[in-house]
Amino acid sequence: MSRVLLLGCGSRRERAVSVGGRKSFEGQEVVTLDIEPIHNPDLLWDLNIVPWPFQDNSFDEVHAYELLEHLGQQGDIWSFFGTFAEIHRILRPEGRLAATVPRWDSMWAWGDPGHTRVINEGSLAFLSQEQYRLQVGKTPMADYRSVWKGDFEPTWTGFTEHNFMFTLRAVKPARL
Repeated sequence: MSRVLLLGCGSRRERAVSVGGRKSFEGQEVVTLDIEPIHNPDLLWDLNIVPWPFQDNSFDEVHAYELLEHLGQQGDIWSFFGTFAEIHRILRPEGRLAATVPRWDSMWAWGDPGHTRVINEGSLAFLSQEQYRLQVGKTPMADYRSVWKGDFEPTWTGFTEHNFMFTLRAVKPARL
C-alpha cells in the first residue's frame, strides 16, 4: 500500500491533483498534518520548523494544497529551498509532490494576509538540477546549487482561474 502525506490538510481529506491517474486516496494510507488542532490532523506541526517529524523516504506522495504560499518569506532562499528539501527528503525515490498555490495574478496571491510568497512556473525551475545545467550562464536564471542539493522533475502543470497546480517527481540521487 502506498503512503501519502497531506500537508496543511485543514478539513480537506480529498485529492485535488491527480497523481498517476489516481483521482482519490482510496487504497492508500493517508497521514494528515496541520498546525491547527481544530482540523483534527494525525499530526500537529508547524512546517516552518525543520526537520519535519518524518524519516527519510517515508512517503510515495506528498500533497500540499493552498499551503506552500504560507511558508517562509518571498525572497528568502533558505526557507524556500528548506521547505522543498524537506519534501524531497521524505519522499521515496520517484515519489511525487502534488500542489496547488494561488496564481501569481490572482487577487488571492497577496490578498490573503497569511500568504508570504508566490510560487509560479519559474519557481519550479530552481528545483531541477537539469534546469540549472541547461540555463545557468545562458539565461537570467540565478545559480542556487550551493544551497539546493535536491532534485525534482516537473511532471505536470495546470491552471484554473485562481490556482497554479503542479506535480514534481523526486529524482534520487540528484543529478548534480
